[in-house]
Amino acid sequence: MRNITLSQAVNEALAEEMRRDPTTFIIGEDVAEAGTPFKVLSGLVEEFGTDRVIDTPIAEPGFMGMAVGAAMTGARPIVDLMFGDFIFLIMDQLCNQAAKIHYMSGGKLNVPLVVRTNMGATRRSAAQHSQSLQALVAHIPGLKVAMPSSAYEAKGLMKTAIRDNNPVVIFEDKLMYQDKAPVQEEEYLIPFGEANVKREGKDISLIATSSMVQVAEKAAEILSKEGIEAEVIDPRTIVPLDEKTLIESVKKTSRAIVIDEGHQSYGVTSEIASRLNEKAFYHLDAPVLRMGAMDVPVPFSPALEDITVPTPEGVAENARKLCSGELIHAA
Repeated sequence: MRNITLSQAVNEALAEEMRRDPTTFIIGEDVAEAGTPFKVLSGLVEEFGTDRVIDTPIAEPGFMGMAVGAAMTGARPIVDLMFGDFIFLIMDQLCNQAAKIHYMSGGKLNVPLVVRTNMGATRRSAAQHSQSLQALVAHIPGLKVAMPSSAYEAKGLMKTAIRDNNPVVIFEDKLMYQDKAPVQEEEYLIPFGEANVKREGKDISLIATSSMVQVAEKAAEILSKEGIEAEVIDPRTIVPLDEKTLIESVKKTSRAIVIDEGHQSYGVTSEIASRLNEKAFYHLDAPVLRMGAMDVPVPFSPALEDITVPTPEGVAENARKLCSGELIHAA
């Protein structure tokens, strides 16, 4: 095991899969010589050349359409979307074409394509470069959606995504690229649809995605000092979702908070909370609470931006109130 950054883990996963399968290639803006704005892909063009690490013009619909066509005809493209906010530009190619072709062709065609992009506020990137839009694509049948919470998760989920015969969107949190975690040198894959119980607990379940897993773990530490033992669960993929693990946890603890950095209304937190209410209702001692980003454009002001997303202290406070019997609505 080595401690490496999330950025290094993604880079390793891409390199290993490109060595394994010569039909795998990367396409996107500044992916070659620049190595992307976050330098995640640095060094790949030197090994694989510009035929497989392909810089494009600033034309997201164009290169996404090219990737869909390549996937349909036997390649395994990895589309690097510089910011998750740009997903609006490729919605037709992703949601109307890639997601539907297998069904519309009666199973004759597959689109083994990966869109790797990012999410997350508190980086001072303002309203058009800070959104967390995973709920948009999770709404579309035919797409799989992964949200790694550490370097270990990022590498295993990326390798699984590249080998999947369906289109997959992976959201990486921008603030986590330099976070380190133990990652084994031997090859491994993380199956989709298998949640990870990060911390065992008996009093309340904290179900969190991406960087919010760290927020939940810090909240659990705060609560533990007060005698409240929180169970922390990382779903890893929101499509497919491991309902079984989440429901079993809630049946044990009788309380739950769902935490995601996307906007709270009509988002990931709403969907997971709804499933828990439907399938574990008689085991609940309190309503399932949701904690997401405020329903406002992400501010550029640091003082304002920092209060738009859930914090460990906010999660701990809501957990405290749930466990004490106060029925509240999460702010």
